[in-house]
Amino acid sequence: MNETLILLLIFILGLTVGSFLNVVIYRTPRGENIAWPGSHCPKCGKSLRWYHNIPLLSWLVLGGKCAFCGEKISFRYPLIELLNALLWTILWLKIGHPLEFFFIAASFSALLALTAIDFEYYAVPDSVNFFALGSALLAAAARSWQNGTWEYALLALKDAVLAAGGLWLLAWLLGKALNKEAMGGADVIVAGTMAALLGFPAFFVALFVAALLAIIPSLLAKDTVVPFVPFLAMGTLILYLFDRPILTALERYIYG
Repeated sequence: MNETLILLLIFILGLTVGSFLNVVIYRTPRGENIAWPGSHCPKCGKSLRWYHNIPLLSWLVLGGKCAFCGEKISFRYPLIELLNALLWTILWLKIGHPLEFFFIAASFSALLALTAIDFEYYAVPDSVNFFALGSALLAAAARSWQNGTWEYALLALKDAVLAAGGLWLLAWLLGKALNKEAMGGADVIVAGTMAALLGFPAFFVALFVAALLAIIPSLLAKDTVVPFVPFLAMGTLILYLFDRPILTALERYIYG
């Protein structure tokens, strides 16, 4: 199949999954079922027609408003759809192998959903968090199957356990020292996902990048809690896409 056509299909599929992510982002923090009832306006409750649900296009045609009551539809909806479509396209260009790609893309899509939820609700649902981790581990299993060895799957599992366990231990020790919770359990699960996707030492570099990215928002929002999961997700994506140049540059800097 023509590569351009494949990229177009991946982009459209990414848009469609992004539309579903919006359902997850809106309903999961509220404890609502993500499958039922069907899509409807939160204000007037009217069920949306299929042509109201075309990713990105429907929002543009409707002018960002409900077709029935005129209620404004958040810009987050088309933004998440577009970001996920771009994310899937970029990941396909890096990975190429269909089975591994879909699990990796699913994991990063879940991290995108967690980012939006954490920014909006300061919450990280376990269901989405564990889905990201499970998808990352399945991606490693897919790579193992592709190469005829269990090495990648076992290595990803080991790295995830070490990262999550190590971060949990660090959080426990800091909590004892500071006499308060130093880190949430959600961060520990995200750490496992990061390690399963990146391995070591890229995992540690991603943590450092995430900390750097979080510095400016933390300084600007002095009296406001700044969610850290979005920056962990961004650090993970940066290292996943550019691991070789970043690690090579660090190695040259350290060893000369």
